[in-house]
Amino acid sequence: MSSPGKNDPSKRKALEALLFAAPGPSSLEQLSRALDMPETKVESLINDLSAHLCDEHGLRIQKNHNQYQLVTAAEYGQLIETFLGLEVTTRLTQAALEALAIIAYKQPATRPEIDAIRGVNSDYVVRSLLSKGLIEELGRSEAPGRPILYGVTPDFLQYFGLSSIDELPEVNLDDLVQKVQEDSIKEERVLKD
Repeated sequence: MSSPGKNDPSKRKALEALLFAAPGPSSLEQLSRALDMPETKVESLINDLSAHLCDEHGLRIQKNHNQYQLVTAAEYGQLIETFLGLEVTTRLTQAALEALAIIAYKQPATRPEIDAIRGVNSDYVVRSLLSKGLIEELGRSEAPGRPILYGVTPDFLQYFGLSSIDELPEVNLDDLVQKVQEDSIKEERVLKD
């Protein structure tokens, strides 16, 4: 990985212009072709530009599913909403946050997997998250019934102020699920006694 300043400044400016003009997320391959540079060099350039933007500007480079996009810094979200006269972003319910966390950490995840972890039907919550654009369908599982696979979107990253899914705090989902199941069993014993 190159340190900031080692890459050609004109190439960094060109990358910034491409990301700004792109109608949505761009792949490393697309950027590499446009800049006529190897993908490893473009990745180094992205890291340089990202560091520069974090230090000097109100913009960030967001990475999701190996796609890159220029976005506004999350800390200015409220200011931008007010400036543009947008409605305040709706709050997510506890159920929505639970399902979203499961999808973010497990992705791709199916609704039956989400239901099993939460212990309740998540159909409404998943539909709500889809309509808000925080999750998306990634395809179908090979499991019986071929359930839909879900993953988070760039809007999810923007909503939580993340530039990449890698910035999520480390959590061992399997241990957490086991603890929830153990607590549920203890609760059932207390209710039976």
